[in-house]
Amino acid sequence: MAGSDVAKLFLGVEISTQQVKVIAVDNELSIVYENAVKYDTELPHYGTHGGAHIHEDNHTVTAPTLMWVEAVDLVLSKMKNDGFDFSKVVALSGTGQQHGSVYWKRGAVDILSNMEPEKSLKVQLQECFSVADSPIWMDSSTTAICHQLEESVGGAQRLASLSGSIGVERFTGPQIAKISRNKPDAYHDTERISLVSSFGASLFLGAYAGIDFADCSGMNLLNIHKKQWEQGCVDFCGAGLVEKLGDPIPSYQNLGPISRYFVDRYKFHKDCAVIAFTGDNPASLAGMRLEEGDIIVTLGTSDCAFVWLREPRPSHYTNICCNPVVRDDYFAMIVFKNGSLTRERIRDECAEASWDRFEELLKQTPKGNDGNIGFYYDVEEIIPSNAKGVHRFDATGKKVGSFSNATEIRALIEGQFLAKRLHAENSGFKIEPNTRILATGGASANKAILQVLADVFNAPVFTLDVANSACLGCAYRAKHGLLGGEKFAFVDIVKNAPGMVLAVAPSPGAYEVYTPMVAMYRKLETIVSQS
Repeated sequence: MAGSDVAKLFLGVEISTQQVKVIAVDNELSIVYENAVKYDTELPHYGTHGGAHIHEDNHTVTAPTLMWVEAVDLVLSKMKNDGFDFSKVVALSGTGQQHGSVYWKRGAVDILSNMEPEKSLKVQLQECFSVADSPIWMDSSTTAICHQLEESVGGAQRLASLSGSIGVERFTGPQIAKISRNKPDAYHDTERISLVSSFGASLFLGAYAGIDFADCSGMNLLNIHKKQWEQGCVDFCGAGLVEKLGDPIPSYQNLGPISRYFVDRYKFHKDCAVIAFTGDNPASLAGMRLEEGDIIVTLGTSDCAFVWLREPRPSHYTNICCNPVVRDDYFAMIVFKNGSLTRERIRDECAEASWDRFEELLKQTPKGNDGNIGFYYDVEEIIPSNAKGVHRFDATGKKVGSFSNATEIRALIEGQFLAKRLHAENSGFKIEPNTRILATGGASANKAILQVLADVFNAPVFTLDVANSACLGCAYRAKHGLLGGEKFAFVDIVKNAPGMVLAVAPSPGAYEVYTPMVAMYRKLETIVSQS
């Protein structure tokens, strides 16, 4: 493509739960443009709340597929109206909310590959989907199917060993199985099933895009070791499913040039490369620039830990995924339901609903909390499975009924981070001298909370000054894929990208305090899980 390096741009596109976002970076990976379309407010005619339709059973959750199409239309129009120069984009990649599935009707590819630039995507694709409302990650209606899938391959641990996870309600395999059983005509009329990520790539490519290895890992269908569909799993979920899914592909694969539609309508350069899209969690790994030995800790409504793995160690409690930036490596995703809402409840009860007072009380208590440990499960937890309620233990391991306000606050924060360290280590993670913790999410702005995180892991905590790490990660991945993912290490491409800031370092003596405390936490968690 003609033009100097200075003029080159890399575009990231994210089809998330609540909005479509775009981020463009220059050749130095500095952000030069951002925009978004929020479904609920800017596309209200779809009637979504939080980007979704929650059905009467409260377990079935879907989103209108055409809403995503129209949102892509609208965000590109916004960019055009802002004078964004699409001709400078040499490569684009993207991400989608993980686990969601899109069902392309027979014959849809002919329309997709022959779109007219005078017409919108929505107008031309409105009859292309055999299932109008796509199942998304919030759906929990497939519990029975998950158990049946596990049994069909020899049990939950066997499924985890093959696919990286036990049967999970939101995962795409069980969702496809539900469609194939409950809507057989729609399933039969489907010629291709995409994830939200590969659906987005297909729009820009003008052809069906393969699902990348990392996003395939959230389906209960991919053998994560062989990087191929596991035949027993796909056979269980639907007849002829392999043909409907297409071949899985590397996460940095260059799919080819952008569709002529976007060249003519928005003036993209005809050689602009479309790099494989991936799921939002793998994309966040790229955006946070996770390296071997690091751990990402997200502190939001639910908390999550991501750890880089050379060898997978699947279990009932972790989701093991293929690494999106190094083909033969993996990462573990460990999700905890009780996150920010629990922190806010304790703040309200113990610190007069004030974060300043919360921090003050947290700082008043010593590292290790004089041996007091707490478990706070306002909703049924994932790890340990189905645990609920508040459980407090003193330094001798005896259960007690209450703590002082200051002790309660530290017990909550230490307990949450001890859980993350324990289960990260259970998945195969080891804290090394060069380990960094990369923190994101709302609570990552609280230095007192981050100090406890650094102390529990005995590692420095870094933050990234950007809200949309998944979308940014795809702009980075666009450059990686264009240069050739097999030839260039992702870590080298992003090493000079701006934004990573040291927030806190571990306190002296933290290792000696918290390493034995992890062992005690392990024993007490076993007691709690059995109560």
